[in-house]
Parts: sequence; C-alpha cells; structure tokens
Amino acid sequence: IEDAMVKVTMGPEKTTRVRSEKEKRLVAYHEAGHAVVSRFLPTQDAVHEISIVPRGMAGGYTMYQPTEDKSFMSRTEMIEQIISLLGGRASEESTGASNDIERATKIANSMVTKYGMSTRLGTITLGSDQQEVFLGRDFAQEKTYSEETAGMIDEEMKKIIDACYDKAKEILRANEDKLNAVAGVLLEKEKITGEEFEAIFTEQQN
Repeated sequence: IEDAMVKVTMGPEKTTRVRSEKEKRLVAYHEAGHAVVSRFLPTQDAVHEISIVPRGMAGGYTMYQPTEDKSFMSRTEMIEQIISLLGGRASEESTGASNDIERATKIANSMVTKYGMSTRLGTITLGSDQQEVFLGRDFAQEKTYSEETAGMIDEEMKKIIDACYDKAKEILRANEDKLNAVAGVLLEKEKITGEEFEAIFTEQQN
C-alpha cells in the first residue's frame, strides 16, 4: 500500500534510467542532507524512507512519518520545515534543489505576508490568497501596497531563508560523519527504511 501511495504521488520508479556515478552521488548526499537535518529539528516528523531511485521528475525522495494531523503550524514549525527543505541544498549545491528552494520560499512568503510573522512588518496580511508569488515586489503589480513595502517583504523573506540555510549547514557540519554514513548506505542499497536510518545513528553512538 505504501509503495502504491508513493507511485501515485511521485510516479513509478525509473529503474532503467542510466545515471552517472557523479549524479548518483549528488542525489545521495541531497537526500541524506534532508534526512539528517530533519532528524535534529524537534518539530519535524521522523524519517520513514529515503530513496535515490528516480521516480517521475524526482531523482530521489525522503519520506516522513506524520505523527499527527497538523491543521495549524507554529512559527517554529514553519522555520524548521524551511531548514529541513534546505538540508538537501546545504549538503550539495546543484540545480536539483530548485524545487526545495521554491517550496521554502513559499513558506517564507506566507509567514511574512499571510500569517503576520514578521516583527518588522507586524501582524498584518498583505495580498490575497489567490496569488502564488515568491517575491514581495510581485504583489506591487496588483497595487495592493507600495513598492517600499514590497521591498521590505523581499528583505524579510531573504532574512528567513538565509538564517534557515545557515542553520541547515550548521547541523550538517556538526554531523558530517552521519551525513557521510547515510549517503554511503544509500549509494550501496539505493533505499533506506526509517529503522535503518535510525540504526546508523545508534551504531555510531555505541
């Protein structure tokens, strides 16, 4: 059933796709980066499965096991979700992280313009839910607020993203041995269960 769910959301495995060792290594470190970073973020769900087998448009994926149905998210949860998303980029810088950056930027945008989580701009909603934008100045075209406010939105979003990226890199620097171990197992087996992922940490602690 779980495999069927992955197939529906991400597409079937592309086991016949030929990849270079360099590409495979990049994907392994990218997914290992997501998993290792999220493990050290208290609000994030536990890792359920990691794979570097291509599916659909994705070169690999990291699945999490939700512990509860979250209808509401705190500022801390949103910040840690951004940090987790940027874990892949922080472990290897390539174009493969573009979707993660896009998702992280959307969260930062919502924090600033929708949920009033910017101390600089205050508790106010800017723009409308119908708009899907990534930068504050995109709103200016709708004349919903001034160019000056749009610039402030950009700055606040960048501040959030930069701080989260720095935190992701900090976690990975402190746990470089774990990152290398997870990536190594992925390169060998291509898939890791949540239990196998946790075992890597337990073995290195003993």
